[in-house]
Amino acid sequence: MRIPLSWLREYVDLPASETGRDVQAKLVSAGLEVETVEQLGAGLKGPLVVGQVLTIEELEGFKKPIRFCTVDVGQANGTGEPQEIVCGARNFAVGDKVVVVLPGAVLPGDFAIAARKTYGRTSHGMICSTDELGMGDDGTHGIIVLPPEHEAGTDAIELLELVDEVLDIAVTANRGDCLSLRGVARETAIAYGLPLRDPALLDVPAPNADGYPVRISDPMGCDRFTARTVTGLSPEARSPIWLQRRLQKVGMRPISLAVDVTNYVMMELGQPLHAYDRSLVQGSIGVRRAEQGEKLTTLDGAQRVLDAGDLVITDDRGAIALAGVMGGADTEIADHEETAGTTDVVIEAAHFDAVSIARTARRHKLSSEASKRFERGVDPQATSAAAQRAVDLLVLLAGGTAEPGVTEVIAPSAPHTITIPADHPDKVAGVAYGRETVVRRLQEVGCDAYGQDTLTVSVPSWRPDLTDANDLAEEVIRLEGYENLPSTLPRPPAGRGLTERQRLHRRAGRALAGAGYVEALTYPFLSEGVFDQLGLPADDARRRVVKLINPLSDEEPALRTTLLPGLLAALRRNDGRGSHDLALFETGLVFRPTGQESVPARLPVDRRPTDEEIAGLDASLPAQPRRAAVVLAGAREQAGWWGKGRPADWADAVEAARLLAREAGIELTVSGDRHEPWHPGRCAALHVDIDGTRTLAGHAGELHPRVVKALNLPERTCAMELDLDVLERAGTGPLQAPRISTYPVATQDVALVVDKTVPAADVEKVLREGAGELLESLRLFDVYENAEQLGADKKSLAYALRFRAGDRTLTVDEASAARDAAVALAAERTGAVLRGA
Repeated sequence: MRIPLSWLREYVDLPASETGRDVQAKLVSAGLEVETVEQLGAGLKGPLVVGQVLTIEELEGFKKPIRFCTVDVGQANGTGEPQEIVCGARNFAVGDKVVVVLPGAVLPGDFAIAARKTYGRTSHGMICSTDELGMGDDGTHGIIVLPPEHEAGTDAIELLELVDEVLDIAVTANRGDCLSLRGVARETAIAYGLPLRDPALLDVPAPNADGYPVRISDPMGCDRFTARTVTGLSPEARSPIWLQRRLQKVGMRPISLAVDVTNYVMMELGQPLHAYDRSLVQGSIGVRRAEQGEKLTTLDGAQRVLDAGDLVITDDRGAIALAGVMGGADTEIADHEETAGTTDVVIEAAHFDAVSIARTARRHKLSSEASKRFERGVDPQATSAAAQRAVDLLVLLAGGTAEPGVTEVIAPSAPHTITIPADHPDKVAGVAYGRETVVRRLQEVGCDAYGQDTLTVSVPSWRPDLTDANDLAEEVIRLEGYENLPSTLPRPPAGRGLTERQRLHRRAGRALAGAGYVEALTYPFLSEGVFDQLGLPADDARRRVVKLINPLSDEEPALRTTLLPGLLAALRRNDGRGSHDLALFETGLVFRPTGQESVPARLPVDRRPTDEEIAGLDASLPAQPRRAAVVLAGAREQAGWWGKGRPADWADAVEAARLLAREAGIELTVSGDRHEPWHPGRCAALHVDIDGTRTLAGHAGELHPRVVKALNLPERTCAMELDLDVLERAGTGPLQAPRISTYPVATQDVALVVDKTVPAADVEKVLREGAGELLESLRLFDVYENAEQLGADKKSLAYALRFRAGDRTLTVDEASAARDAAVALAAERTGAVLRGA
């Protein structure tokens, strides 16, 4: 929101010595984000005056039209003689009043003006455009043509209000009241301790039965509607310079008097208005929800297909405006330059539901100045004052007549009150403000506060963001000054820290990072179309999603049920940017609906929720298991003088899962599986043992070629996804530091011949069980297949077994006995035969 300091001074008697920088410091201290203070007219130096064009001579023989003009500038040039000026613009004529800069002046941008010879003539100055004076956009981009009533020689710097300071405020979503001069003036008055001249305090006639007929079909979407009619407007009336300049300073383009007045009042009071050409409105004005598929051509010329959730303004023909967003072309105010002009207007000042307007603006990708204010909260009690202000300006500037009829449709509502302990701000801030300070500060923002130890606070209509006790505490704290809050360290109660789930989550991230993976944080949103790209069956549980009511993107309305889509998109994006050797990981929540979800009850903020309230909240949410996932593509080991290197493959994805299992202090059981989106022949199911039950923890392997093609991924992309909560349940609690034996290790190798259908993980599990407590580690170091030596359906698995005792050096017989026991149990359980036996 741009706030001209000259306009702000109309409502607050700031000291004459106060600059824009001083006001900026005060407002920042009060909690407003004043980003910049723009110095309009910086470096501007006169003489800059009003001139009247006396003659125009067209100069021939040049590539572009050139005019030699004589201009009456009064006594501004010291002689009273006409000023000779060469000009290339053509949007003015003899007799027009223009803005003339004379030699010796300096325009913005340090552009010094002097008499100079050009196009064979000497130009003593320049006839100015809005761009040259830094006035902003007026829609013409040509020479400024002034109204005829201004005398030649008048100082144009003062007339055009060229020197000013403009505060640019980044208004947060909760402070819609500050999207107006009225709101910022209120904050300025509080910051300086000065009285406010509220521009909304106007004498407004009482509603009566003679006003323009209005019917409200949706009181929830529109709880207040004021209509006023002004007739007899002069089609020749134009917006005065002061009004145009104020609109330009706040960043708006002057259009026509009626439209400029509605925009001016919106900027002044924060209440969006709309003016309808009365001759084009057929019948009464109504407010209702749009019919699905209904069409409306808005003022920007676009034909829009409406949604049933859109709120529209109607007449007897149908929709004539998109409520709170943009008017319709059918009732547009006509400009006298194009048509006969509008002489009778109906002024609409209404209050619409903020959520409805926000959704409509997003749905149609149509953000307007009006929608920005409605979706942040507009003062519902300002509608009648805003309509009266617009009527007064139209009568004053266009010679119109205000009809006595006043229409006000108001849905009954009670004032919003909040009960708050008088010392609540003290507790929040850790500062003893006292009751008197709390009451005074609340009254300054417009609240009425009554009571002693407990205050009953009535919230002003222009602050819909004040909804609970903490909001009121924040008002007291910010007005007393955030900089006055003491710096104190928090004192957490003893005995609390990270849960085991949180510790495992952090260990998992550190372990993967240490293994060379790079963490990628992706958004938890996805499009349901990605499930088809992943090749998931129609009945796959991952297709059941939780959809957001108000998603960031309409293309990704669902919460993720797997980490892979986001990670694979990050891998594709990096590969497309030239980084081909990739190993990415992510740890985070996925969202799996249970079918028992419900709308949760709102938890209290004045106390800790009870266990029952927390349990009810948890029960209303979908299941949110914590997952870890990795994706790999390209080289896992780089080639160089040290060797050939190797590409990433399914075994690396499985090893990443084993790494996470070790962080939980457990061993994974790996077996072949068929599970989308993995390659059916290169997919491993990852199981853990929980209380004697084999439980699936995740999958790893190489992605299916069809998935790789559908997602435009590098060839042979591999992935792993593991449920960290399952690992936690399978674990034995906090990890214990290993006992380090000082005695030497005894190594025994064994090669076992088994059927090809027997998983290596099953053989490994049996060997560990049979070897007993002396086994320190076991590693599969070779897989060999040879039909001639082993048989057509056989394979050889070679393992290295390391034995060690904590209290002695093992003998050869002890190590051999442990190995033989392991082999014997493997033979019994899996049919393994010792190779060469």
